[in-house]
Amino acid sequence: MYVFGELIAFAIFAIILIVSSIFVIKAENIVRAGLSLILSLFSVAGLYMVLNAYFLGIIQVLVYVGAIGVLILFAIMLTKKEIGSDNDVR
Repeated sequence: MYVFGELIAFAIFAIILIVSSIFVIKAENIVRAGLSLILSLFSVAGLYMVLNAYFLGIIQVLVYVGAIGVLILFAIMLTKKEIGSDNDVR
């Protein structure tokens, strides 16, 4: 019965990973694409945890989700400029 629970958890994380990865590619809004990238990295960490690779799961959350995810979101938010607005030009 314990193996069946692991199989369900693996399937849920795999489905979340596939859907969020497709959304990263297909999203037109770059902020939503960044957030779905963070969700896909979280689901990879969940897959590592299900596969009993706890160290890799923790490193995935700390390095990729924490550092790279925040870096991507801050870079997107700081460099985003409205297209077609002439309010900044004088």
